[in-house]
Amino acid sequence: MTLPERRFDLRPRLGSNEKGGDVNLPNALTVLRIFLIPLLIAALFSTRLPNREIYATAIFLAAAITDLLDGYLARRRGQVTTLGMLLDPIADKLLIAAAFISLVQIDSALVPAWMVVIIIGREFAVSGLRSVAATQGFTIAANEWGKLKMVSQVVAVCIIIVAVKYGTLYLFGWGVDVRLLGKIALWAVVIVALLSGSIYFWRFWRQIDDSVKRRRRESTAAVARRQPARTE
Repeated sequence: MTLPERRFDLRPRLGSNEKGGDVNLPNALTVLRIFLIPLLIAALFSTRLPNREIYATAIFLAAAITDLLDGYLARRRGQVTTLGMLLDPIADKLLIAAAFISLVQIDSALVPAWMVVIIIGREFAVSGLRSVAATQGFTIAANEWGKLKMVSQVVAVCIIIVAVKYGTLYLFGWGVDVRLLGKIALWAVVIVALLSGSIYFWRFWRQIDDSVKRRRRESTAAVARRQPARTE
């Protein structure tokens, strides 16, 4: 008697939340955002490109728009993948870090280095908290402060890039001090970064504390169950 032939499919199976695999439009937009970063830096530092600040602003806005679209499309189309969850925050941090560090190099009077250290340091600190939280079995979900942080960063970078070229803009007969607006926007970014980072840390500490207390209760209960009952 011959046994029926059994074939095994060794190809990796897609989970329900990875419809279409890693090659999809949201992930392509995330990769595009990463590729736009060198173009942004090249535009900011180019000495031969006329109106380089305008091109740099357009490139940065295009990259920021891909950040909005990739998450929206991934959720709407059911294409949330492990690769996307890995690349998206990396792309965001690379974009913001590249923009602010470049602006420090271009005009340190307008963009002080210590403020950029706070902004970028907050990003790494929150990433570290999320990594530790993941090892402890819980997540720190994004909140409205995180979204406000991203919006404030995009607005500030755009204003500052324009301020590098145009110290004052005249709109409808009114002079607008763009450099002053850039400084105000940068201060707003720093304040939001500190507030949102503090909120993340508080939520992380609260969940860690709850986790430790729960483990202590479980350990105490386990020890109590192992102890033999006393007889009179």
